Amino acid sequence: MRRFAFVLSLALVPVMSGSLQAADADQGKIIAERWCNSCHVVSDTQRKGSDATPSFATIADRAGFDADKLAFFLLDPHPIMPNFALSRAEAANLSAYIATFKRR
Repeated sequence: MRRFAFVLSLALVPVMSGSLQAADADQGKIIAERWCNSCHVVSDTQRKGSDATPSFATIADRAGFDADKLAFFLLDPHPIMPNFALSRAEAANLSAYIATFKRR
């Protein structure tokens, strides 16, 4: 019986870890509205951002856009961005939100 429980627990690890690591675009929207909207246009209803920064829709539509690469980039922002530290989950959530703007 113990062996069956052990094997079952090993089988469930990939399922459980995948659901724990799934990015949450809704949480990313909250982060975007808090930290990003002073420079970037972060929603369809926002009318103005900085002329010097791309909208989230523009970022998502760039050739080769990859949400995972963007999340990694957000962990170490470039100098122009404000100095705020995102956790890995927050960076993944934010990049998942940006990915919702990608036109198919």
